[in-house]
Amino acid sequence: MAPRYSDEFRRDAVRIATSSGLTRPQIASDLGVGVSTLNKWVQHHQNDDLMSGPHEDVEKENARLRKENRLLREERGVLKKGDDLLRRPKGVRFAFIDTWKKIWPIEFLCRVLRVTSRGFRAWKIRPISRSQRDDMVLLAHIREQHRLSLQSYGRPRMTEELRDLGLVVGHRRVGRLMRENAIKVIRTRKHKVTTNSNHAFNVAPNFLDQDFSADGPNQKWAGDISYIWTSEGWLYLAVIIDLYSRRVIGWAVSNRMKRDLAIKALDMAVGLRKPPKGCIHHTDRGSQYCSGDYQKSLKQHGFLVSMSGKGNCYDNSMVETFFKSLKAELIWRQKWATRRQAEGAIFQYINGFYNPRRRHSSLGGKSPLAFERRPPNMS
Repeated sequence: MAPRYSDEFRRDAVRIATSSGLTRPQIASDLGVGVSTLNKWVQHHQNDDLMSGPHEDVEKENARLRKENRLLREERGVLKKGDDLLRRPKGVRFAFIDTWKKIWPIEFLCRVLRVTSRGFRAWKIRPISRSQRDDMVLLAHIREQHRLSLQSYGRPRMTEELRDLGLVVGHRRVGRLMRENAIKVIRTRKHKVTTNSNHAFNVAPNFLDQDFSADGPNQKWAGDISYIWTSEGWLYLAVIIDLYSRRVIGWAVSNRMKRDLAIKALDMAVGLRKPPKGCIHHTDRGSQYCSGDYQKSLKQHGFLVSMSGKGNCYDNSMVETFFKSLKAELIWRQKWATRRQAEGAIFQYINGFYNPRRRHSSLGGKSPLAFERRPPNMS
């Protein structure tokens, strides 16, 4: 049987009931329907709204939000691929788009990096200038020296390194290329106390007195002990440095910080240099250096023993500087699974980089080995 009232009639009745302000009996009487029938129509209409209209709106909104979140994730993924891309020159951004256009659409990349696709196409067909070609060659050298320096050279040392390679380049240009291509010095920090001055051994006076200058090799030596954390536990490192050239001339490692560790580093230095009598040997007041065995070895080789003031780290700052460089340029950049792995890396750092290659501003931009080999009359 066909319904007594059309859908349009029922919708009109519901509209009057929900918006006219009249009572349901008045509306039912005017329309010629029962009050219960009108109430059923209103209830049915409200259920339909709950099941269709609002739900459809929620689904549409959820779909829109999902799409928006996906786009935001993709945009973030693009920006993560390059360091501070939005602040970089347009040419750098265009080059990034050219590299990643197989992964993301060009229009999308242009929108994220705030450039136009028209500008990108113009950049693609525009021949590069002579200065741009020179920058590309220079950048290749900068990247290589950055790698060889264990990512430790900033603009001044990098400039000196490039000049030694025969490249005519200034600090500003090197700084600009490093900045535009996110070539940075890596630094980080940890701490562990290694000096134990609470002992009954004799303490020598401070003959060095923070005068780290020397006229030649084997006049002033300095030693200290530091530490490296590995998954197997602490690895302790003792070094002896010639203050004339900042060269590491003796070193030893151990899983325990005992006096034999310091003695091994001293024996290596003496065997390499055979210093004359009267060479100043400076350390802190640690028990390893104040022990009878260590002092006996110093006396046998004719050293003038010098020790830092109590709690004064500046009295041995040259060795502290070496440890800071070692940790910032090597140790802190990764986790060391074994002591043996860390020991091998330290060997490579000292003999493959620090002594023969690493430039020191205090040495006129030269490495320790290069500084020792310079003509004697050079200041």
